[in-house]
Amino acid sequence: MLRRTFLLSSCAAALAGPATAQTCGYEICRSEAEWRAMLSENEFLVMREEDTEKPYTSPLNDETRDGLYHCRGCDLPLYASDAKFESGTGWPSFYESLPNAIGTKEDRRFIFQVRTEVHCRRCGSHLGHIFDDGPDPTGKRHCLNGLSLTFVPKA
Repeated sequence: MLRRTFLLSSCAAALAGPATAQTCGYEICRSEAEWRAMLSENEFLVMREEDTEKPYTSPLNDETRDGLYHCRGCDLPLYASDAKFESGTGWPSFYESLPNAIGTKEDRRFIFQVRTEVHCRRCGSHLGHIFDDGPDPTGKRHCLNGLSLTFVPKA
């Protein structure tokens, strides 16, 4: 019986193939060591461990120039400055993302509360959460961690 179990598990492991960065489920995959090498400790905690930066600490809160907000992890343009608004929450907030820029999933970390987590669709970096208390035209508030973003001013 032990031999059969060993043979079956060995065959399954061989068929599964080696675990590589290309199996992360996103277009851009990096190892933990690669992410740590390119990010600060706080950026890593937010973007890879889904932590939240302290409110009112991001310089992007006060950014008012025209431009695009990119993912810090892969430089994908995510949000346009014309969708940014002052939410009073202490985090950069937008009422919509650029087309095909983000992905979402349920966040059930809190008992009795389901939130919508938002991440970069290309590298999977955690950006923040989406709430239903935003302005027109969408009624959504994409409440984002400034640590997950870079700002590129319009040329």
